[in-house]
Amino acid sequence: MSSRRDFMGMALGGFSALGGLAALYAMKRSWDPLPSVKAAGFTTVDLSGAQENVLNVEKWRGKPIFILKKSADMPADERDVLVGSDRFLIAIGLCTHLGCIPAYLPDQEIFHCACHGGQFDASGREIFGPPPSPLVIPPFKIDGTQLVLGEEGPEYIKMKEAGVIA
Repeated sequence: MSSRRDFMGMALGGFSALGGLAALYAMKRSWDPLPSVKAAGFTTVDLSGAQENVLNVEKWRGKPIFILKKSADMPADERDVLVGSDRFLIAIGLCTHLGCIPAYLPDQEIFHCACHGGQFDASGREIFGPPPSPLVIPPFKIDGTQLVLGEEGPEYIKMKEAGVIA
């Protein structure tokens, strides 16, 4: 009798262990990025046609990316991305307070978030309201006049080492 009971206990334990492993595998798979997200890892943008003080919005990994060619009268900032002699703001276009998408007001040269009144300057730094930090700079690489989003190039690494990017 005890041998049959032992066998049933071991069989139940084995099936429980297999079920636990299957559940862990399913959980791990749900945390992995979708294949479509992995495939959309890099986005290339040609910056040669950018106009001063005109906001261009690209999409990268489902997020809006703000690309703003800064005019000569806009103050220089360590967050500026240099492409030749031109300066650009490159940032994820989501307010760092609650994730709303700020609007660019070209006459005032600021980004204004309508959700709670937050404001950012043309360099993406918070200047008013509840945003706790500047707009986030995504990983990028400059290749001539091409901006490659999703790849950490030397310009991005330099900004990271200087503490400009958290």
